[in-house]
Amino acid sequence: MSAGERLPGTPDPMHRWPGVGGVMLAGDSWGPSDGPLILLQHGGGQTRHAWKAAGEALGAAGYHAIAFDARGHGDSDWAPDGVYGQDIMVEDLCALIKELGGQRPVLVGASMGGGTSLVAIGEDRVDATALVLVDIAPQIEPEGVQKIQAFMNTKPEGFDSLEEVAAAIGAYQPHRKPPKDLAGLAKNLRLAPNGKYRWHWDPRFMQLRREMDKRFERLSACARALKLPTLLVRGGLSDVLSEEGAANFLTLCTHSEYVNITDAGHMVAGDRNDIFGNAVIEFLTRTVPLDGQPVQAAHTPQPHHEGPPGDVIDVP
Repeated sequence: MSAGERLPGTPDPMHRWPGVGGVMLAGDSWGPSDGPLILLQHGGGQTRHAWKAAGEALGAAGYHAIAFDARGHGDSDWAPDGVYGQDIMVEDLCALIKELGGQRPVLVGASMGGGTSLVAIGEDRVDATALVLVDIAPQIEPEGVQKIQAFMNTKPEGFDSLEEVAAAIGAYQPHRKPPKDLAGLAKNLRLAPNGKYRWHWDPRFMQLRREMDKRFERLSACARALKLPTLLVRGGLSDVLSEEGAANFLTLCTHSEYVNITDAGHMVAGDRNDIFGNAVIEFLTRTVPLDGQPVQAAHTPQPHHEGPPGDVIDVP
């Protein structure tokens, strides 16, 4: 079951791995297979493509970076039972790590993917070497979350044209330049039998009930339990993670490091992939070096603001 046909120009995944319950997870990888493993987890409504520039930079630096589509997203299977809660995402992560040989990974997660990473480590379900949280923490802003959810719930029947899709993205993310080539939207859309363009994700994902009070309590406990090197990256323009929310995390995880990228929004890696990539590589140089030796930060691409919807949409 899917949203429809993949559009021409949609990149095929480099890999497929089994998740939980027969769900296959699609992913891409960069860098030497014997390098330290880094698992990049996107946010809700995103795809693995959101990490492409960061994955390339990490691979060039000598790390083995893997980005995968969460169940119900991108080229990964939709859950037959429509279950997309945090615990099943953690189970998929554990299954992937086992499939990759059980190596201790670095977990890098944006929003939803960051919550998955935080729970996996904080509840001792994954033995990781380091954690990078991207614009997510236990305390987040309800207004920012509601804005994202409202956008994702628009046009459930689909869009009539790529121009209409681009206009919707522009209204939602006005700080980004509109795409010059609408073909770049292909990897985040599917063509329904009725000719409408629909987002790649399973609409049942949006039916997930999120109890924010319980979420805060659970993630706060996980943050207190962290013992490994931890980096929190915030987009200075984010309306999801405020400075207050970041400060709260730093009190829960007192050994963590913090980077605020002032001119980036909630989708930090897409808004300023140059600064984001360098910040993560600098952190890993000190905490998870190659063969025990510090590595040099690789050249990372210049800021790219033409990301398609899979790079700009997110549900924490």
